[in-house]
Amino acid sequence: MIKFLDLKAINDSFEPELSEAIKRVLDAGWYLLGNEVKSFEQEYADYVGTKHCIGVANGLDALRLILKAYIVMGILKEGDEIIVPANTFIASILAISDNGLIPILVEPDISTYNIDPLKIEEKITERTKGVMLVHLYGKNAMHHEIQRLVDKYNLKLIEDNAQAIGAYYGVKRTGSLGNAAGHSFYPGKNLGCLGDGGAVTTDDDELASVIRALANYGSKNKYKNDYKGLNSRLDEIQAAILRIKLPRLDADNQHRREIAKDYLKNIKSQIISLPKQILELKTLNLEPSHVWHLFVIRTLDRDKLQQYLTDNGIQTLSHYPIPPHKQLAYKEWNGLSFPITEQIHNEVLSLPISPVMTDQEVLEVVKKINNYTF
Repeated sequence: MIKFLDLKAINDSFEPELSEAIKRVLDAGWYLLGNEVKSFEQEYADYVGTKHCIGVANGLDALRLILKAYIVMGILKEGDEIIVPANTFIASILAISDNGLIPILVEPDISTYNIDPLKIEEKITERTKGVMLVHLYGKNAMHHEIQRLVDKYNLKLIEDNAQAIGAYYGVKRTGSLGNAAGHSFYPGKNLGCLGDGGAVTTDDDELASVIRALANYGSKNKYKNDYKGLNSRLDEIQAAILRIKLPRLDADNQHRREIAKDYLKNIKSQIISLPKQILELKTLNLEPSHVWHLFVIRTLDRDKLQQYLTDNGIQTLSHYPIPPHKQLAYKEWNGLSFPITEQIHNEVLSLPISPVMTDQEVLEVVKKINNYTF
């Protein structure tokens, strides 16, 4: 079986350093808000290119806390609108609605799967206060038109960087492009810990201070609560693990690019739509901005292809089979129509890709796909 993502093999590749890092925390006897978290926050801020990094419990909380902090600071209020791509993972939208804000869904560009920059302005109203930019599948979503709109309408730009850690927009990394960014270190991410974990990055001193307090019961000083906060903290063991993995992230992302390059060059099936990077470039020297968290193809009968690959020993996943506006959680949206989003969610299939995937495994995936027929 070619696994979609062999987490055990990935983590084994960091041994014995991972076990030593865990033992270092156990020997220290300090498990929260200690030196490992402090050190990781500085190292990750340096990597992303921001002044501040605040470790939190998960990626959803990172986004929730950014918006909650803006409300506490009087910059946002309940009922304000935040523009968000219609085809994102539901966490992006949950963070908005959880704060009493209104998610405004915008269709993606089918050639990139990211929000269509040319469809944003028509959704802006006097209540629009921000754009949540989701770098889906690991591809930078920033665009000069988005920057123009953010400047024109004085909007907050919040990045959901859960899937694109290490990607670039020009010379800047994603996670440093807007006012603040949420990051996820879920085990399957390009930079993953051994449980849940997340972070906020920002250059805004006041925002960072408020988020840090909100994530710690609303407290800047123990037993003194300035805000109605949450309990959302990155723990010492997860921080120690991330510190081991971070220095190798760029090399691991490059390995993903090489796999993507092989897929794009060698998959020849006429009934499969490949990611559009191959059409955007004159050569197969892939743009360094894409970190290929997922390699997503499309086909009309996704379930049939997935079953065929399963029967042939290749594990795949669908990211994601049901769009947010068709989820029961947002039943008030169930009657809405977002045809591009719906097409994407009906057709996408993610192929195996990881820093421990071998050339032989890549060739086997290519071979099986090229032999597939309806």
